[in-house]
Amino acid sequence: MPVPELPKTAAPAAPSAPSAPSAPAARSASSAPPTLRERRRATAVREILDAAELHITEHGPEGLSLRAVARSLGMTVQALYHYFPNRHALVTMLVTKGYEDLFAAVQAAVDSTADSAAGAGATAADSVADRPFVSRLLDAAEGYRRWAVNHPERFKLLFGTPLRGYAAPADGASTIAARRMSTIFQRELFGGFSLEQLAAADMPPLSPQFRAYLDHLPPDGPGVLPPPAIALLMEAWGRMHGMVVLEVFGHTSFLGDHEAELFHLAMRNMLADIHRRISGSAGAVGAGAV
Repeated sequence: MPVPELPKTAAPAAPSAPSAPSAPAARSASSAPPTLRERRRATAVREILDAAELHITEHGPEGLSLRAVARSLGMTVQALYHYFPNRHALVTMLVTKGYEDLFAAVQAAVDSTADSAAGAGATAADSVADRPFVSRLLDAAEGYRRWAVNHPERFKLLFGTPLRGYAAPADGASTIAARRMSTIFQRELFGGFSLEQLAAADMPPLSPQFRAYLDHLPPDGPGVLPPPAIALLMEAWGRMHGMVVLEVFGHTSFLGDHEAELFHLAMRNMLADIHRRISGSAGAVGAGAV
C-alpha cells in the first residue's frame, strides 16, 4: 500500500551508506567480478547491518548505538565510520533493508499458494494468474501482518515514533524501497479492474483541490490510478496497517490467540466494503473466493 513520500522514520538528507560496495566507475558491473576488497567491504556492511538489527531487536529503534554495534563486532567506532559515516547513514540502510525484507515477506505470502497449486499440477505462473485477486490480497495482508508480529522492533523502526533528529533522504534508497513494497498492495487490490471501473467507483465527491492534487501525483506510484481509486487505496492501507499497529503495539493483546482471526475477518470486511463501491465486482468477496 502506498506510503508518504518520506518513510515514517524520516531527516535532513544525510549521506547514506551504500547497500553494497559499488564498483569503480571505470569498470562495468558485468565486465569483471568484484574485487577482493569489494567483497570484503560487502561482507563487513552485511555484518554491521545484522548486528544493528539485533541491537534494535534487543533495545528498540531509539536505543540504536553505533558504539554498541561496533563493540559487538569487535570493531572500534572509528572503524565502523569507514562503512557508515554517521548514524543517519546506518539508520537509512536499516530502514531500506526493513522495507526490502517486508516486501519479500509479502511477495512470498502471495506466491506460497501459487507454489502449492503448482505442486498439484499447474505452473506457478498459471496458478497466480488464475487465483482470485481477493485471495491474493488477503495473502499479502497476512504476510504483512506476520512480518510485523515476528519483527516488532523492526516494524517500529519503519512505522513507529520517528527517531529524534533523523529523516530519510528525499527519494533516497529507503523511500524507493517503501514504494516498491507498496506496489504489491496496489496491484492486488485493483489488479482485476479497469481504469474506467476505478474512475467510476462509488465515492463521496472529492473536493476540487484534492482531485487536482491527486491528478498531479507522479505516475510511478499511486498516481497511475484515477483519484477515486487513490482515495480507496489509502483507505484500505489505513484499515490494514491500523489493525497491524494495534497488534504490534499490544493494544489487542486482550484477544489472546484470536488476534489473527480478527485480522482476517477485518480484511475480508474491508475488501467487501471497497469492492461494493466498484462496478462489476459484486460478490467478489464471496465464500468461494478465499
